Amino acid sequence: MYRFILRRILWSIPVLFILSLITFFLMHSIPGGPFDTEKQVPKEIKANLERKYRLDQPLWRQYMEYSWGIVRHLDFGPSYASRSRTVNDIIKDHLPVSAQLGALALAIAIGTGVPLGIIAALKQNTYIDYASTFLAILGRSIPSLALGPFLIWIFALKLHLLPVATWETPQHMILPAITLGAAESALLARLTRASMLQVLREDYIRTAWAKGLPRPSIMLRHALKNALIPVITVMGPLFAVIITGTFIVEYIFAIPGLGRYFITSIGNRDYPVIMGTSLLFGFFIIAANLLVDISYAFIDPRIRYQ
Repeated sequence: MYRFILRRILWSIPVLFILSLITFFLMHSIPGGPFDTEKQVPKEIKANLERKYRLDQPLWRQYMEYSWGIVRHLDFGPSYASRSRTVNDIIKDHLPVSAQLGALALAIAIGTGVPLGIIAALKQNTYIDYASTFLAILGRSIPSLALGPFLIWIFALKLHLLPVATWETPQHMILPAITLGAAESALLARLTRASMLQVLREDYIRTAWAKGLPRPSIMLRHALKNALIPVITVMGPLFAVIITGTFIVEYIFAIPGLGRYFITSIGNRDYPVIMGTSLLFGFFIIAANLLVDISYAFIDPRIRYQ
């Protein structure tokens, strides 16, 4: 197990390197620069700005200096748009908001999707099963880009039950978290239902019934534990979807998170912010997949990593 964890950690280094390389050269391949949007800036001032941020250097040198700053000091550089702040300051200020949104959305997805899938499997071919299946299909069919404005229109503009925009009170968190977690909750519900039905048809479950074991023991100790293995398998990709989904949801609800700042930085050609955010979220996705792989061994003792 320890060798497997070490290998995965070592493999994450070239993955982050390739991610940084692709992101860096894709950014610079887009026409325009970070100071082209400035209004009526003399060429001399623009040249001084590019010299200050070393944008007049060859691309390979810019990349090497940027990478060395990260490796040596974990320094993601200055922001070109917010020149009084560094990327580290921006991450420090805005990442907690995105983390809260992602955690709430993940809690909604797991807290509603898994129980709904279990109940649907136990009540197969009943109105409960049909209703949960309908909700799951509906949840997967509506993207957050459409669900967010619809929830704003219903609960904020028509019913006046919940506020929108900013991130000040728990009431402000409800609609964005539901928007981000609804589709993933539907995915977990369908997956849990299918996995639970398959496990309930296994021979060891029939043996447990034949032995007269209590129903809660059969469901929790034998059926549910094995049914959750496929569910945990998708937790890594699910985490990635939620992370990338925060970009859109934060923009829709005007949430001052890192995802919204990332979208703004693309329009401003703020290269260090784009690089820093991409590397940070890439690291989070790699770490989430590693935790998912490690959890296999604790849920199913038959799984071993050599």
